[in-house]
Amino acid sequence: MNTTVRNVLIVLVIAALVALVQGGVTAANVAIQAVTLAFLGTIVWFMSLTYRERRVSLYALGEGRRALLYVALGVATLTLTATSRLWGTGAGSVAWLILLGGSAYAVFAVLWSARKY
Repeated sequence: MNTTVRNVLIVLVIAALVALVQGGVTAANVAIQAVTLAFLGTIVWFMSLTYRERRVSLYALGEGRRALLYVALGVATLTLTATSRLWGTGAGSVAWLILLGGSAYAVFAVLWSARKY
C-alpha cells in the first residue's frame, strides 16, 4: 500500500471517530489543547535558554533601551494574544497593525543602536 494512501486512510478513520463517537469532539479539543500547551512550553523553554545565554548583552544595553525592548515585546505578545478580538472591528484592525508595527520598530531600533556601539 502506498504511504500516502495509508496516511489518508488514517486521517479519515480519526475524523470518523471524532464525528461519530460520543465525546469525540471534546477529546479532539483536549488533544489540540495539549499539543498547543506543549508547543507554548517549548517556546518558553527556548526563550529562557536564550535569555541565559544573552544576559550579559541584555544588561549591556542599559536600562532605558532594555526597558524599551521589554515593553515592546510585551505589547507584541498582548497584541498577538488579542488578535481575534482586534480583527473583529475596523478600528481594532488598525490598532493591531499600529501596535505590532510600533513594537517591531522599537525592537529594531534597540537592536540597531546596540550594534552601533
